[in-house]
Amino acid sequence: MATYLIRYRCIPTALGADIFYFKPSCPLLSSTLRWKPAWPVPDGMALPLSQAGRKYDIKNKAMKTSLSLILCFCITLEANAQNNITPSPIIFIYDASGSMWGQMQGQTKMEIATEVLTTAISKLPDNQKIGLVAYGHRKEGDCADVEFLVDAESGSKAEVITSIKGIKPLGKTPLAYSASQVIDKLRQTKLSATVILITDGIESCDGNICNVIKAAKEEGIDFKIHIIGFGLKSGETGQLQCAAQAGNGYYYDASDADGLSDVLQQATAITIDKPEGNVSVYAIKNGIPIDAWIKAYDIVAKRRPISVRTYGDTAYFYLPPSKYNFEVRPLGGSDVDMITIPNIESFEDKMVHQTISFDGGILGITTTNNGKNWDCIVKLFDANNKMAAYVRTYQTPKEVEVNPGIYKITVQALAMNGTETKTQIKDLTIIAGQSTPVSYDFKTGNFQIYTKAGNENIDAVVTVKETSTGTRVASSRTYTKGAKFLLNPGIYEVKAAPLGEHKTKAAQTFTVEVRQGELTTKEIKF
Repeated sequence: MATYLIRYRCIPTALGADIFYFKPSCPLLSSTLRWKPAWPVPDGMALPLSQAGRKYDIKNKAMKTSLSLILCFCITLEANAQNNITPSPIIFIYDASGSMWGQMQGQTKMEIATEVLTTAISKLPDNQKIGLVAYGHRKEGDCADVEFLVDAESGSKAEVITSIKGIKPLGKTPLAYSASQVIDKLRQTKLSATVILITDGIESCDGNICNVIKAAKEEGIDFKIHIIGFGLKSGETGQLQCAAQAGNGYYYDASDADGLSDVLQQATAITIDKPEGNVSVYAIKNGIPIDAWIKAYDIVAKRRPISVRTYGDTAYFYLPPSKYNFEVRPLGGSDVDMITIPNIESFEDKMVHQTISFDGGILGITTTNNGKNWDCIVKLFDANNKMAAYVRTYQTPKEVEVNPGIYKITVQALAMNGTETKTQIKDLTIIAGQSTPVSYDFKTGNFQIYTKAGNENIDAVVTVKETSTGTRVASSRTYTKGAKFLLNPGIYEVKAAPLGEHKTKAAQTFTVEVRQGELTTKEIKF
């Protein structure tokens, strides 16, 4: 007997070998299913989909086979439908004001913008509809100089790229008016669209783009707007940030060609078709919000990194469900280093928040030898293998403050010999405002040697090798009082060669075992 649970989805979910889910839009299941609940199904019986949600027993083997075929067909249809969905258009509002003749990196800003935007558009999907609006390119002092160069309903990548290359900067910067013209077009056509406005200057026609965007959203116009400030100063961006936030989008700063390329990549990826943000981030230092750039690296699916900028506020972005490492870099001339926040998990159906603090985290270090405090040198290396801290313990537990992140620690014990006098601790996570304890206990035993001729102590050179590796780990002279070595437990080859008046006597070699916490003594006579 096979049991089926009918629900509102076409794609089956693996709840068991015979349990499936449907949605009414599945073409072969849109009206009736030919079986009846709880008993063998007579031919011709029909079950309305209004009965969805109940369990039904199917004894008819042919019916079970038919259902499986229906499922496969529905899955194929749905997958094809998803692949063939045309994304909502992207409309670029392009700055062709006279200031775009300004120089940057040995080129005009117009040359940089043309090159970078052309590259960004060429990477968009072939079925992506693109519109292009330019302002300030026809008349020098006209605040109404806004032109639709490529229609968003039918525009292609090739058309937009050709039009961009033909634009020559000339006039003013009517940001509010250009945005209102695009919104009027969306109002008329009932299109949903992503609008990306690129400007190298502030409003020069007494408009307020933030008020324009707010009014359009209150009216219910369906769009998302991102605004890119190209070479703007920090005090010039307030109205633009306000507009982007009101339009459910982001404001991006770009100070050079590489920066413009990066933010265009982000802006074209966060479209009105994409789900709203499922991850929020907020960066602070000493309790004060700071501007930070966050890159999320998918450690499971290995997608291209997804970025967002906080602008001293809470920022939202969408991360497909997975686990991520965040690289967080403070902006605005901060002297704080980049930090890494590991293993942030995102979900489709709930919001995840991450407050990122650039306050230091405390590393508590305790180094011991046979359980007693011991003098060691401790070094911390960040994710880029750059030394972040150095401390000597001097037989006392120590604390060091470092930026939050993932570190590698090396601990070198002093005043001991052997092959285990240094250790490494990897992937240690330091969290802002928290103390992370680390301890390591070295193991040693003592070996003492006396060299004699008759009953008198004589001077000799003593060398000690670890037998399994042949590594020379220590050497010393006995003078006339013997020599003592603090060694890691193990078996050693010891060679003693007399000096002074006894130097003609043959050296002696022997093995000795050193045990943890014990003293091993050897007397050699020449």
